[in-house]
Amino acid sequence: MKASVVLTMLGTALLAACASQPAPLQGSFNEITPQQAAATDSTGAVVRWGGRIVGVEPQPNRTCFEMMSTRLAANGRPYWAADDVGGRFIACRTGFYDPALFEKNREVTFTGRIGGYDTRRILGYDYRFPRVDAEVIYLWPAREYVDLVNTRPPPWPWWGYW
Repeated sequence: MKASVVLTMLGTALLAACASQPAPLQGSFNEITPQQAAATDSTGAVVRWGGRIVGVEPQPNRTCFEMMSTRLAANGRPYWAADDVGGRFIACRTGFYDPALFEKNREVTFTGRIGGYDTRRILGYDYRFPRVDAEVIYLWPAREYVDLVNTRPPPWPWWGYW
């Protein structure tokens, strides 16, 4: 084989390895969004949904998360775009999950089955939430933000690029 073909294949394999999903999030899932699930009856569908935490409700035998859904990147992590939302959903799992760790706006991905629907009020509006019986709760590390300071002026067309 030519060296360029080998290098291209190696580069593709390395990029694929970088975008791989954590093992608990791998599998095949229905491509339905929480917004679509709220509009229809999708009880029993196996889904992988994620987004930002709106609230955490510890209950006697389980913990439920109210989530603002966003689409997921190739690795299963939610995108962090303020205007890229796909509705809300509730995910519940047996056990206690500390609200101090699972705090508002943290990114979480869930896998599980749609177990039913809950209707809750949001500022006087009745909203139908799909409820996921979560098998996996994957809390993503907090994103670090870095301010970049440009020390040079922008390369104006008459300056050329250096």
